[in-house]
Amino acid sequence: MKYKRSKYFITRSGRKIKYLLSEKNTAITVVFFHGFMSDMMGAKPKAIQQFCKKHKLNFLKFEYSGHGKSGGEFISRNISKWTNDAKQLIKSKLKDNNLIFIGSSMGSWIALNLFHIFKKQIRGFIGIASAPDFLENLMWKKFTKKTKKEILNKKIYYLNYGGFVYPLTKQLIFDGRKNKILRKNINLKIPILLFHGTKDKIVPVSVSKKILKMINNPKTKLIKIKNGDHSLSRKNDLKKICAGLNYIIKNISLS
Repeated sequence: MKYKRSKYFITRSGRKIKYLLSEKNTAITVVFFHGFMSDMMGAKPKAIQQFCKKHKLNFLKFEYSGHGKSGGEFISRNISKWTNDAKQLIKSKLKDNNLIFIGSSMGSWIALNLFHIFKKQIRGFIGIASAPDFLENLMWKKFTKKTKKEILNKKIYYLNYGGFVYPLTKQLIFDGRKNKILRKNINLKIPILLFHGTKDKIVPVSVSKKILKMINNPKTKLIKIKNGDHSLSRKNDLKKICAGLNYIIKNISLS
């Protein structure tokens, strides 16, 4: 069976969300959540998609509004809206499926936000360079007074970092505060793997360690990738992530 071409899901507010869903008529669906200002076309979703195809697993990937080819303007979106995009799509397309969430960077934040919504369906989780609460902890708290003032007054600041320009809005920062998750507790007894590069210059390994403290679960493990950067898209990185997915599949309970 070949993978279907990507389609568009229309949210209740009329936004177009680009997605690709491959249905293999199996009991498990793997859902991939991409990162901040990323899309569903990168090396990680491609590798996971190929893994799912090989192992005959259902697979869903998508792009939040304002990202990739989905509708909406990026600077008007935020964590709440991206979480809602994902919630509506998953509820519509995967009503009764057993789910394995895979979040990359900000995608882990979105996925963790949805744990309480899909707690009866989630059977496993993989976090890749997870970045929950990054807007406050890794950006706002480290900005100079001048930068903070510019965001508050002009309502937008263009951050140049690593060869990219990130438009950061006041509403994005403030909405992030409404979605703080690192102090919450997760009591789901599901296998959870957190992958983090030891040379990640964007999100420190300490963030994944904080996620470990949130989870009251002996089935949770942090896997540090030696010399791995934030992307974790090297061939060896992708092999380890897919091996982790295989481990979760072998250790989940569908009862």
